Amino acid sequence: MEPRDIDGDLTEILIEEEQIHGRLAELCRRIEADYAGKDLLLVGVLKGAVMVMADLARELKHPIAMDWMAVSSYGSGTQSSGVVRILKDLDTDLHGRNVLIVEDIIDSGLTLSWLIANLKSRQPESVEICALLRKPDAARVDIDVKYLGFDIPNQFVVGYGLDYAEKYRNLRSVAVLAPHIYS
Repeated sequence: MEPRDIDGDLTEILIEEEQIHGRLAELCRRIEADYAGKDLLLVGVLKGAVMVMADLARELKHPIAMDWMAVSSYGSGTQSSGVVRILKDLDTDLHGRNVLIVEDIIDSGLTLSWLIANLKSRQPESVEICALLRKPDAARVDIDVKYLGFDIPNQFVVGYGLDYAEKYRNLRSVAVLAPHIYS
């Protein structure tokens, strides 16, 4: 879906599809260098990270394994509650593995902070973060993001996997959702 298809629902395009793909390619070159000769497990956080995970995995030039985890702290709202529930756990044993958590966006950081602690308790070799987007002004905890796509303003965004009430995930760009849609 293109922004013009839902123009009245958006107030601003923040990041175009081409910019996303270019930045993911840059991040992949760094990931390849950092994990050269090592096994790497990408852990995607459902549902938002689907687009990022798919494009990141396709861009990487060495074999990787993939698994998925679904956690929730939003419900149907627009802000994180900070209370995390596991909706789908990993199928992969993390013991001794190099884990790269792939996220669509970091808002408050509360959910991701919980997820990092949870995964580290499973005794991996390493746990790092790759996030397409981060809202520095929304941060409530400090998260060390090794591979970051873009910092964005503290606005409610959709597209490229990000949703509001399960809509807009298939928008090819990242855009600010008009307040009249979620107010």
